[in-house]
Amino acid sequence: MNDKKRIYLDYNATAPISGEVKAEMISAIDLYGNASSMHTSGREARVQIESARRSIAKLIGVSAAEDVIFTSGGSESNNMVFQSARDIISSPDGGGRFGGRTEIITTAIEHPCVLNSAKYLKSLGYKVTILPVDEDGKIKISAFEAALSERTLLVSVMFANNEIGVVQDMKEIVRLAKNAGAFVHTDAVQAVGKIPVNAQELGVDYLTMSCHKIYGPKGVGALYRRRGAPLGPLIHGGHQEDGLRAGTYNTLGILGFGKAAEIAGARLSEYQEKTGALRRRLRDGLAAAVPNIRVNGHPEDVLPNTLNVSFPGAEGEAILLRLDMKGIEVSTGSACASGSLDPSHVLMAIGVRQELAHGSVRFSFGWDNTPDDVDYVLEVLPEIIKNLRAMSTIKSGE
Repeated sequence: MNDKKRIYLDYNATAPISGEVKAEMISAIDLYGNASSMHTSGREARVQIESARRSIAKLIGVSAAEDVIFTSGGSESNNMVFQSARDIISSPDGGGRFGGRTEIITTAIEHPCVLNSAKYLKSLGYKVTILPVDEDGKIKISAFEAALSERTLLVSVMFANNEIGVVQDMKEIVRLAKNAGAFVHTDAVQAVGKIPVNAQELGVDYLTMSCHKIYGPKGVGALYRRRGAPLGPLIHGGHQEDGLRAGTYNTLGILGFGKAAEIAGARLSEYQEKTGALRRRLRDGLAAAVPNIRVNGHPEDVLPNTLNVSFPGAEGEAILLRLDMKGIEVSTGSACASGSLDPSHVLMAIGVRQELAHGSVRFSFGWDNTPDDVDYVLEVLPEIIKNLRAMSTIKSGE
């Protein structure tokens, strides 16, 4: 292998800016007008921003583009929803506008920005229920139904998990939540652009997106808010985004987001077919070449590009570093948890033992990957696992 070649298998952490998106942004580099200004330069910027908004709305099946609110990314969008829930609960009427609803439900496998938002509200005395999941990462519907009540204000469930790729049955979750009268938020950062997502058909009230997961620039995201669903600003200031998100528009980032959304929608089926084939090739190849492994997540309801594997008797960070020395870049979990010595909260939630969780690797594929990339991983990884297990004090069969 050429030492200069890198095989990147960490697309769930971030994706490179695609050539088409880069060209779109470069062509608009001199579009300097402030979109809030009324003069010609400002109006030109505004026209382009609204065009991008329509492309993003189309990607998630939303007919009213104005229901898409630009943010800096997934974490801000998610915090915006939880902050709004807190404001409703702590209002003078105690949530009376919504039938006295003051409780929040989320799950044990959410992104840290959701879990930490929920934990913060719990620390302030609000009731927050963290739902368990089964061994495949699916919400335990019986536990969900038991948690729902006339007091439930908000249900927040990640559409597709960033670590194990499990895809939740959002239609059923929304149906049950709506029957109980609750608002529903879904963190769809990992789902949008990888699987079909139609916010209107799902019936969710809030849906979170992030541009850099779909080959656009970092630092820009969006929140879909169904018309009429309560929402307040996280950032106070000017009138931008109907007063919901103050600050000068990130024009270049938004235009890049619009182009990335346009491409993702047009090539969704092709993306699913290509990355799904690569995932199956690696999964089957590892099963044949490496004894005693565990594939984490649901066997069918999973993102086409995501494969999470535990290697008993081998430590995940050691696997990552040795693969990196061979030119292969992977992850041991969420990029947001990089550097943490704690085992993945997602793997722990699905019942993976702590020592096994520490021996897990996430492979996430993208457009640039090829079958040759998978074959190279299958060429070098079995020997890496064999050597690490030989040095380990934990037997691979435990």
